[in-house]
Amino acid sequence: MQNDNERLEHLRHSCAHLLAAAVMELWPDTKRTIGPAIEDGFYYDFDFGLVKVSEAEFPKIEAKMHELVKDWKSFERREVSKKDALEAFGANEYKKELIEEFSGESKTLTLYQSGSFTDLCRGGHSPHPNNDLKHFTLLSVAGAYWRGSEKNKMLTRIYGTVFPKKTDLDAYLLRQEEAKKRDHRKLGKELELFLISPSVGQGFPLYMPKGFIIKRELERWIMTEKEARGYQFVWTPHVAKSDLYKQSGHWQKYDAMMNPMKLEDEEYVVKPMNCPHHFQIYNERPRSYRELPLRIAENATVYRFEKAGEINGLLRVRSLTQDDSHIFVRHSQIADEIDRILDLAMHVFKTFGFSDFSARISVRDPQNPDKYLGEPKNWDIAEHALIDAVAKRGMPNFIGEGEAAFYGPKIDIVVKDALGREWQLTTCQLDFVQPENFTLRYIDEHGKEEKPAVLHVAIMGSVDRFMAILIEHYGGAFPLWLSPVQTVVVPISEKHNAAAEALLKTLKAAGIRAEADTRNQPMQAKVRDHTLQKVPYLAIIGDTEVTDNTVSVRTRRGENLKGLHLDDFLSKLKTEIETKANP
Repeated sequence: MQNDNERLEHLRHSCAHLLAAAVMELWPDTKRTIGPAIEDGFYYDFDFGLVKVSEAEFPKIEAKMHELVKDWKSFERREVSKKDALEAFGANEYKKELIEEFSGESKTLTLYQSGSFTDLCRGGHSPHPNNDLKHFTLLSVAGAYWRGSEKNKMLTRIYGTVFPKKTDLDAYLLRQEEAKKRDHRKLGKELELFLISPSVGQGFPLYMPKGFIIKRELERWIMTEKEARGYQFVWTPHVAKSDLYKQSGHWQKYDAMMNPMKLEDEEYVVKPMNCPHHFQIYNERPRSYRELPLRIAENATVYRFEKAGEINGLLRVRSLTQDDSHIFVRHSQIADEIDRILDLAMHVFKTFGFSDFSARISVRDPQNPDKYLGEPKNWDIAEHALIDAVAKRGMPNFIGEGEAAFYGPKIDIVVKDALGREWQLTTCQLDFVQPENFTLRYIDEHGKEEKPAVLHVAIMGSVDRFMAILIEHYGGAFPLWLSPVQTVVVPISEKHNAAAEALLKTLKAAGIRAEADTRNQPMQAKVRDHTLQKVPYLAIIGDTEVTDNTVSVRTRRGENLKGLHLDDFLSKLKTEIETKANP
């Protein structure tokens, strides 16, 4: 029996077929490629040749889809030979490539037909498309390389979505409109937080003063939280010999390494991860069991060769800062330490107002044991430890077979933001392989040499990505403690400028990030400008405030607090900052 997720996936896959059928009716010379269901809908990739298809064509395509689906009573499955498949699709080089590939996996191929439209497909469709495919819409057009390779031709990808009910579709579209308003790339520019300069390069963000404040506060806070839990911070260089990553196994297994460079006849690479560096620190001297767990942490910038088509603002970059940690533990300490990590993660999520979270546990593919390094018995211990830790907290979870990295299984914590979108944040990976690669050892209570296990931990993950998520989660209206400008002093007229400057001095002395707006502009214009900049509080100074030693406070939500004594205002600001209250 199908669950709701499977039914929705089949609905979306069916609608991808319907999209392709409509496109082929409207542009018969088009070459269609593939059209899968994805998380929020579906897409289909087309080679339109010289024809340019844009979102302006969506009404025409959607009308044709509604017309065709009336005759789509079911999806008819048909098994065919490679020869028959080539006869049907041989003029399409994309389908031909797929046929050649799939025919090696089985003796027969499957075609699915609805109405007069037939496609090469493995299945998974709605049983009654004419009844089920009603509430759909096309969303956007993008370029996409065939099979994701920049070496291949650029195709036209049309995205769409479909839901069983119109109310579900309407709700989704409302969320999408809100998501557009909250897009971190849009807000990043409007609020002057960061920029991507073509002269610097794609994927290498530049943080402007306001953006740097947010990034700095996030890094400072996670450092404070970790130090309170026994973590020790280190610093490691951005470059290392390539031999270091050959020793770790990343050189052979990791395809996001930057190209190496030569320095005095030796090969170096900008670091893609921190763990081999931290292992050097661990091995600096012999370790005793009394030192474990040893928690080494670093807010470090690493570099990854992400493909140009995958780069997205701060969400996917080539230079990223990680709140990275490596914890060296005895095997008997594994369970307690994972629980401590999850406890810290929960604290972080709750601080930012995230309350809905789940775990994705990545384990081995039992059918492909050769993909993984290390002893199977150690993998068994590691996988069970992660599964048990999540179960202990009663956290909803999903087991992802085949998703583990080559050196160990992991937990990824997924949270839902203010719009209900899911984001993967915390990662906790248990590793028995690298201690062997780097000869990590400690002396136990009996004087015997033993191998520790290593926990690779990032609570925020990429700080850059986390910042992008927060921009969208808060819609740019950050909590007071993160706001680049916490208060702007606004004099009603020029004669109040001196009082405004005096208040500014008092606020700064109290540690408040404040500015004074003494421009020769109407007060209402100033209020509008700073409200658009999402400044939490405006302290307005006029005759009454000067006489009474008070301020009139306006919040970015439009609330007015008149005649607030200065000491009370400062106390309010400090309390909100110290408690990290959410807006």
